Amino acid sequence: MTAYEHITTGTGEECGVFGAYDMDGRDVAASIYYGLFALQHRGQESCGIAVTDTFGQRKVLSRKGLGLVNEVFDEEELAKLKGNLGVGHVRYSTAGGTRVENAQPLVINYVKGTLAIAHNGNLVNAVELRHELEYTGAIFQTTIDSEVIAYHIARERLNTKTAEEAVKNAMKKIRGAYALVVSSPRKMIGARDPFGLKPLCIGKRENTYFLASESCAIAAVDAEFVRDVQPGEIVTITKDGIASDMSMALPEEQHARCIFEYIYFARTDSTIDGVNVYHARILAGKALAESYPVDADLVVGVPDSGLVAAKGYSERSGIPYGMAFHKNSYVGRTFIKPKQSDRESSVKIKLNVIPEVVKGKRIVMVDDSIVRGTTCANIIKMLKNAGATEVHVRISSPPFLHPCYFGTDVPSDEQLIAHSHTPEEIRKMIGADSLGYMEVAKLKDMVGDLNYCDACFTGDYPMEVPGRDISHAFEQM
Repeated sequence: MTAYEHITTGTGEECGVFGAYDMDGRDVAASIYYGLFALQHRGQESCGIAVTDTFGQRKVLSRKGLGLVNEVFDEEELAKLKGNLGVGHVRYSTAGGTRVENAQPLVINYVKGTLAIAHNGNLVNAVELRHELEYTGAIFQTTIDSEVIAYHIARERLNTKTAEEAVKNAMKKIRGAYALVVSSPRKMIGARDPFGLKPLCIGKRENTYFLASESCAIAAVDAEFVRDVQPGEIVTITKDGIASDMSMALPEEQHARCIFEYIYFARTDSTIDGVNVYHARILAGKALAESYPVDADLVVGVPDSGLVAAKGYSERSGIPYGMAFHKNSYVGRTFIKPKQSDRESSVKIKLNVIPEVVKGKRIVMVDDSIVRGTTCANIIKMLKNAGATEVHVRISSPPFLHPCYFGTDVPSDEQLIAHSHTPEEIRKMIGADSLGYMEVAKLKDMVGDLNYCDACFTGDYPMEVPGRDISHAFEQM
């Protein structure tokens, strides 16, 4: 790690993608900025915007950097990005290290013109595809699997009539999770992996079309939500409107949306594949209250993703809901730490307990996950130091037992506390008076009939996965 250290209260986020195409020729950089701002929760490491003018020379202008959206861009920078078609990206590192070269969108200049590509997800065959490309002369500028996708699209474009055909041919080679937004000189293309692991949706405002990871970003630019891009679908947006190609689609029963979007990743005001995230988290809390009732005085949630599930627990149990924590919103995800060992103080910088709320009370504390256990233990200690007499922990996801290969930063088996410890052992280690995890069988209560991936809990992956952690394999390249 560098002088900057990631401080998280759960798993790492994924990434966020956003695209805009104004048919009337107006600049879209400001809209992309606001769209990315709404997706900031999906990645705080780096961000970028690339735009082109479909009426002019079609030169791609781009700006990207390490940091939050409002740190990398200001009015002056946005004003330089003249163009009516563009893509944007916020990144959380899953494959590849923390460096500005790995920021997206990736801009590729090749014989047929220029492509700008933003990608959310992880490929399971990225390493072999990268080696294959290197042996045919490809030179890579980054350590991210997104560049493998970009190369394949560019190469396929040499043998196809259209950019969307090139995307489809590339999709036949890549395996894993991805939501792609691609701009070619006169088109914006969106593509979603055939399993639907990563979300992608379409919005419209007057004569401007948008593609975004979540519907909250469509709302942020005052646009109307049109629909989700379907698993395996390629949408092509041109001056003539939207065209759809479903030839890569799989049968519905093979779809595998990431269940963690509903538990943790997505913003509460988003709706993904017809399921409202707020409603899903309320149902998760109610399921926890049914499975693990307890005599207590107050239900509290760990900000932010534990708050709604805590409300659901309160509603079903009849125990009052309260706000026990103040969250410092200005910390972001990274800050300089004086010592590696200051894990506890870094939690306190982000989160403070309000003693007047918890003193003398038996607390039910709801959170979205326990990964290594250190953060949870620190929060319980803070509650008890503030006068809570009991702390009963309820987790709105099942225990993490297996790594994720699809873009969620779930660490390797040996780093997962639940992989080598029973719930009772974990309860003792974190200092809780009781501990209850969401039951795997009750996950479906959150999302109804939607087919989803829960491999990080069950080991039941929707596709063949490599025998080792591919993110580490990429780091070593």
